[in-house]
Amino acid sequence: MLVANEGNLEAARQLAADFPHVSTVCLGGESRQGSVAAGLAQAGDWEWVAVLDGARPCTTPNLVERGLEAARQAGAAVAAVPAMDTIKMVGKDGFVESTPPRHRLWLAQTPQVFRRDILAHAHLHATSDATDDASLVEALGYRVKVYMGSYDNIKVTTEEDLTVAEAILRLRRET
Repeated sequence: MLVANEGNLEAARQLAADFPHVSTVCLGGESRQGSVAAGLAQAGDWEWVAVLDGARPCTTPNLVERGLEAARQAGAAVAAVPAMDTIKMVGKDGFVESTPPRHRLWLAQTPQVFRRDILAHAHLHATSDATDDASLVEALGYRVKVYMGSYDNIKVTTEEDLTVAEAILRLRRET
C-alpha cells in the first residue's frame, strides 16, 4: 500500500502502476501519524504492517524482511543503527545538560514492522503526535525489538542528503 497526500495522490497512483506488489494507493492524513492511521484503516485483516518513510529511498527488501523476522519475535520491531557521534542533551538556554552514554544510543529508521493489531491499538490510543510509530507502541507498554538497520538507509531531508542518496542508489545499480 502506498499512502500519499492529496497533492501527490495522482503521482502516487502512476508510480504504483509500475510496482505490481503495490495493490492499494490511499489518501493520507494531515501528518505522518495521520497517514499511517489512514493506511491502517485500509489494511483490512493483514497480520503484519511495515511502515516505511518515503524520505528513505535507500531501504532494501532485505531490510524489510529482517524487520519482519524481528517483529515476529516481539510483535514490534524498528530498524536502527548505533550512534557514532556523541550526543548532547541541550537546554533552552543553549548549554549542555548531559551527555548520554553513546553505547546505549541507536538512531531509529524505517522500516518499522508491527503486528497490525498492536499498531492499530497504538494509533487508536495516541495522546500526542509522535515522530515514529515505535514511540506510539512503546507508550502503551509494548516492547519494541531493535534490529540492525543500515547506515546507507539515510533519511532525505536536505539537498545534501539527496545528493548522498543519489550516489548510494547509483552505486547499487553499478554493482
